[in-house]
Amino acid sequence: MSERRRPWPGTDPPSRPLALVLVEPAGPLNVGSVARLCANFGVRDLRLVAPRCDHLSEESRRMAVHGGALLEQAGLYPDLAAAIADRTRVVAASGRVDSEAVPIMGPADALPWLLEPAPGSGWEVSSGGPALVFGRENRGLSTDELLQAGRIVRLGTDDGYPSLNLSHAVAISLHALHGFQQGLEQGHPGGSPAVAWPEPAERNVLEAALADAEELLLEVGFLLPHTAHARMAKLRALLQRGQISSDEVALVRGMVRQLRWASQRRTP
Repeated sequence: MSERRRPWPGTDPPSRPLALVLVEPAGPLNVGSVARLCANFGVRDLRLVAPRCDHLSEESRRMAVHGGALLEQAGLYPDLAAAIADRTRVVAASGRVDSEAVPIMGPADALPWLLEPAPGSGWEVSSGGPALVFGRENRGLSTDELLQAGRIVRLGTDDGYPSLNLSHAVAISLHALHGFQQGLEQGHPGGSPAVAWPEPAERNVLEAALADAEELLLEVGFLLPHTAHARMAKLRALLQRGQISSDEVALVRGMVRQLRWASQRRTP
């Protein structure tokens, strides 16, 4: 193994390791179980979005066992956008099969993408870092939330009862991700072959560009207030499928700003 190809999850994590995100978890037992799983698989960044339970309750601590420190250090965020603002590669878990946001993949195709290298960085995780997102116990992630992910993973279950318990879904996903990482370390990567595409832009950078574009498109009449959300959702899905880099986002923002300047200059 080369000097820069560090094992992960493990004892020598990269500077921006995987963030595991739970959106509005309602069950303290689930939160505690997920904290324990994070400890099992070397995940050190647990993020909770608007939790609907006390993540530091006695129930949570009891289920966390040796993952109690992760509960204490868990980051709290008001919404998913804030929780993944500094992430570049985001995979969201969903049991839905009708999503038109981003293509739905199995674990073997979606999860290894979290481990792909940025060009010239070996297999060390990129500066922005990856995130694995799980939704609410009762209704998962909304379409708007799925649109913030670069990949959507669906865990294979029997069609008669496809819904998984939150902590069980996390366990299956982390176990699979750990297996893919071990395969990389042994020179036998699983899933699709890695392609040396530029590293995707951080989520906050892309969202700022989309906000600029929406403002301009409303100004020039391409978008109407009552249809703007739906049409911007399609644009967001398009850019998510392309996984554009920071340089490409900067190009888009430059175009938007120049178009705004030109439209304002010509307005009497």
